[in-house]
Amino acid sequence: IDVQNVQVIAFEIQNRGSRRIDESQVLPGLDIALLEEAFRRSREMNHGKVSAWLLSQFQA
Repeated sequence: IDVQNVQVIAFEIQNRGSRRIDESQVLPGLDIALLEEAFRRSREMNHGKVSAWLLSQFQA
């Protein structure tokens, strides 16, 4: 996690190499961009509101 730039950098390791991924391999369907947006929002609003927003995204 690049805290200053609010960026989540995720990689998949396979075949003696790695590549950057845009979706969680542990939680299929979870886009890395959604996590980045949640981190951005946490800088502007309280954690309760961010949690509610994030939950609404999972339910959509």
